[in-house]
Amino acid sequence: MNTDLRVLVLAGGLSYERDVSLKSGRRVLDALRGAGIEAELRDADVSLLPAVQADPPDAVVIALHGATGEDGSLRGVLDLCDVPYVGCDARSARLAWDKPSAKAVLREAGIPTPDWVALPHDRFSELGAVAVLDRIADRLGLPLMVKPAQGGSGLGAAVVRDATALPAAMVGCFAYDSTALVERYVAGMDVAISVIDQGEGPQALPAVEIVPRNGVYDYAARYTAGLTTWHAPARLDPAVASKLAETAIAAHTALGLRDMSRVDLIVDADGRPHVLEVSVSPGMTETSLLPLAVQAAGLDFGKVLAALVGRAARRGA
Repeated sequence: MNTDLRVLVLAGGLSYERDVSLKSGRRVLDALRGAGIEAELRDADVSLLPAVQADPPDAVVIALHGATGEDGSLRGVLDLCDVPYVGCDARSARLAWDKPSAKAVLREAGIPTPDWVALPHDRFSELGAVAVLDRIADRLGLPLMVKPAQGGSGLGAAVVRDATALPAAMVGCFAYDSTALVERYVAGMDVAISVIDQGEGPQALPAVEIVPRNGVYDYAARYTAGLTTWHAPARLDPAVASKLAETAIAAHTALGLRDMSRVDLIVDADGRPHVLEVSVSPGMTETSLLPLAVQAAGLDFGKVLAALVGRAARRGA
């Protein structure tokens, strides 16, 4: 592990997830410093590019959530500045960020993901809301999961168990994105598989089981103490856990990701995995799933981050 590196941790931004991002950034900063890495925390604002160009860091850790950290745009700018960063490149980030596009790639690769339809707000209005929603319910069946096509942290997401609740769920979703992803709801165990690559190929960390008190892992359940219980490792049959790990690595690979990702899945009653989405900038807070998985694997969080930073720095060199 090279401790002579100088690392910039980016956190904050202007998305709905700013507060969570700042918590992630501080956690990453403390972990890197604990591993002996010189690290600095900086917001993604107008001062960033002049600072990076005047004194380029050896590597950047993107702890930004929402569009700023995950849609590929910031990564593209860092590429223009020849500044290496932990995580996938701009193209793969754009693909993973757009859930309908990512699901299409997963389906083409033979990776199970619930049936879905993506509906822009304009088409929703032009074609007639009632007719469109009736057809969606008939085709996909109830219950349904409604969530923004682009976004994270469960913002704008809702489970619809009755057709009469679907219009309100769509309105709530459109408050966060101009396109809604409506997918068939799969009942089962919520599980997250974090994938890391420290130089020997992608490795699936132990599954983390998510048990939200109200049954839905929304924004409040993720970040409010007492609303969710996590089990790391998940309470799974070994064969099912192995299948989940294989599926997560397959999704990570199909989307062209590198260094780290978090794959969110549902395990149905028959033990079959269904990939819901993939995050290229996983949360790093005290209740975030990747740090829980690192701990469950018996690894040191700071050393894992230091190894990923080292890989990024070598790419830049």
